[in-house]
Amino acid sequence: MQTMVQSAPISNVTIWTGRIMSALVVAFMVFDGGIQVMAFDFVTKGMAEFGIPGEFARPLGVVTLICTALYAVPLTSVLGAILLTGFLGGTIATHLPGADPLLPHIVSALVIASFVWGGLWLRDSRLRAMVPLLRA
Repeated sequence: MQTMVQSAPISNVTIWTGRIMSALVVAFMVFDGGIQVMAFDFVTKGMAEFGIPGEFARPLGVVTLICTALYAVPLTSVLGAILLTGFLGGTIATHLPGADPLLPHIVSALVIASFVWGGLWLRDSRLRAMVPLLRA
């Protein structure tokens, strides 16, 4: 059985706000994945502080870039959002045991994850129909 979900039209301001939020996510994640793929010293040293071998920098960078590419393509954006959320959750889990667990990595990962889903929700009427924040 097929069901049709009617959704209210989305304003241009809402769509562009979602696009800007999503573009910020893509820009940040491309930068993050890029510096991991380049395996700069500060990246590998930072990973070593958390017990992650430095040779994992490049594979993690590639995963970051693939997830970001999936998020950037409208056809696969929901899959990309799910994968990016999982990736950012791993970032949070890695930083929790640290001496200063809340700042800056955990808060920034939470902000990025909220932009991932917020930007997608604002620009995709199908997602807005599936996850309505307000009911009439």
